[in-house]
Amino acid sequence: MHHLPPVRVGEVRLMETAVRRQGGKEKRQPVQLPLIPEWTPAETVPWVTLDERQRGTTFVAVPIRSALNSPAATGMGFWSLNPYVGCEFGCTYCYARETHRFLVERAHGEGHLDDPTFLAFRGREAFERRILVKQDLSDVLARTLAPAKMAGQPLVIGTATDPYQPAERRFRITQRVLEVLLRYRGLSIGVITKSTLVTRDLDLLKQLSARHDVSVNLSLATLDARLARTLELRSPVPKARLRALATLVDGGINAGLLIAPILPGITDDWAGLAALMDAAKKAGARYVAGSALRLNAATRHRFLPFLAQEFPELVERYHRCYGMHTSANRCYTDALARRIRVLQQMYQFPVAPRGRGRGRPQPDRVEHAQSIECQKSLL
Repeated sequence: MHHLPPVRVGEVRLMETAVRRQGGKEKRQPVQLPLIPEWTPAETVPWVTLDERQRGTTFVAVPIRSALNSPAATGMGFWSLNPYVGCEFGCTYCYARETHRFLVERAHGEGHLDDPTFLAFRGREAFERRILVKQDLSDVLARTLAPAKMAGQPLVIGTATDPYQPAERRFRITQRVLEVLLRYRGLSIGVITKSTLVTRDLDLLKQLSARHDVSVNLSLATLDARLARTLELRSPVPKARLRALATLVDGGINAGLLIAPILPGITDDWAGLAALMDAAKKAGARYVAGSALRLNAATRHRFLPFLAQEFPELVERYHRCYGMHTSANRCYTDALARRIRVLQQMYQFPVAPRGRGRGRPQPDRVEHAQSIECQKSLL
């Protein structure tokens, strides 16, 4: 802290004058004010159970004060909005589980949640079995959205949950959010989902596209239906997602395929990625993008035990590739980026700008000199 200027700290006494009676006469005396005001807790608003599914999933309404997450709060270059906390799809690789755990524990500490059944259901399945529903999200968004404050930065819907997960069929939170956005013009709006339910809002997305720059990203990690079911317990099958993509494109929506996450040694092979690109092309996708798995603390808690059970031969490789970091090592990510660029060119998709790792350009001759180990990591 040597760069901070010196600050003199001394005793501070705050006084006020009180009137007291002594011997029938009024006398003014100074009274010490409390330096730390007594805290009065806000009114406790209990969480209300909205529905319970036969398979054991519970849906709970949670009160909210804000609708959007700012770039300053998330560290990302866009604003984000999530209609739900938790997701029924139950993807083994989901990075958003920590958000769910934090919110539940905070609500319990503040007295909003006292359901012992809810609290007892913790661990890796809590994220997909206890879904928090932001019932008032559209109303809060309508009151607080100020496009000027967004400074031209995009708004992405579905960064920490799937906005079209099965719960949306009943609660329609995402649909009402899109209806609120129709009142404005000139925003850049992105939607990320792996659900075919997005086609329900095709007409609404058409109207939004006439007023905003709208893109819909259909997420798909593999065309192998059996592998997809292993990785994503309750998500729509790959063919259904590709049909949804074609429906959106045929309806005039700027929609593309998001190959994410790409799992080292599982879904990163040339044949698998090429098949996804080919399927996207046939569906009419406007673009295809892809990114490698990110292993934050929450993802490790769920995905690594799954990896040890289903792909034990890859455990050591993941330790080498990730170590204790969230992202795969530079060697792997560079090799994967090259593979995606080549496939984008082969299938005539827009090629993503080449990254500038650590602020320095990567000349072709340096990329060509990558070690044999890096090349083998994608075989």
